[in-house]
Amino acid sequence: MSNGLERFLGGSAGAVLVKLLFVSLLVGAVMAMLGISPTGLVRGVVDLAQRLVDAGFAAIGEIGWWLISGALIVVPVFLLMRLLKSRS
Repeated sequence: MSNGLERFLGGSAGAVLVKLLFVSLLVGAVMAMLGISPTGLVRGVVDLAQRLVDAGFAAIGEIGWWLISGALIVVPVFLLMRLLKSRS
């Protein structure tokens, strides 16, 4: 089982833990220097996702409006053409 765990982690558990601690410290320091907090980062991602969803639904609503507007013209013309064609 140890070989499977080491293969999954990419090395021994202790070595991977030390690497993760070091990288976490560096990333935390850079984030602190840039004034970025984990909660702010999560809020930003959530806000971005919300804006994308809102924009998507707005686009779907706009396309739906185009579809209804076009159908108000196309469907009666189609029915009229079929009616006139069936009489000849």
